[in-house]
Amino acid sequence: MGFYRNIILPHLCDVSMRSPLLLPYRERVVGSAEGTVLEVGAGSGLNLPLYGAGVREVLALEPDPRLLEMARRNANQARRPVTFLDASAEAIPLEDRSVDTVVTTWTLCTIPEAAHALQEMRRVLKPAGHLLFVEHGLAREESVCRWQNRLTPFWKSISGGCHLNRPIRAMIESAGFSIDQIHTGYAPGPKPMTFLFEGSARPNR
Repeated sequence: MGFYRNIILPHLCDVSMRSPLLLPYRERVVGSAEGTVLEVGAGSGLNLPLYGAGVREVLALEPDPRLLEMARRNANQARRPVTFLDASAEAIPLEDRSVDTVVTTWTLCTIPEAAHALQEMRRVLKPAGHLLFVEHGLAREESVCRWQNRLTPFWKSISGGCHLNRPIRAMIESAGFSIDQIHTGYAPGPKPMTFLFEGSARPNR
């Protein structure tokens, strides 16, 4: 259990997001953000220092009071202005077409109504905006999928609602996005927990 908590599943313990195994993924995704950025599931704010000069401001949405307080303390490391939103992803308190980029990093696995949350992300994105993501979810191999389906009921009960078996690409496309690019594969660790989707998508017109 210690291996999972410290390396593979950052939502079990937010401090594990500091793992050097996960940093390259976050750097690529966050480093591509531009303009006004909505980060959904900002956690304790570990992504905040990674936003570059192309970002005007970061709107950091986080519903967990404990993590939100940690993020506020960590905001002094951010290079761009940060505004915190104490809200859920299923009801984003922003106007339609008001942000240039939405960022999610290992977030969609835990949102209770993830399909509705993705529709909300599409609603607040400008027509030319992008959803940038790195998420873990349902693998390609049938044998791994079977294990993911078997483990998820127990796993989500001990990991803050994390689902191992969400079909990330299909969820994004079903919410009204077109995939611009996507890379899939396994991070180091047990296959049921480490199949990743990394890429970008844009709202359908």
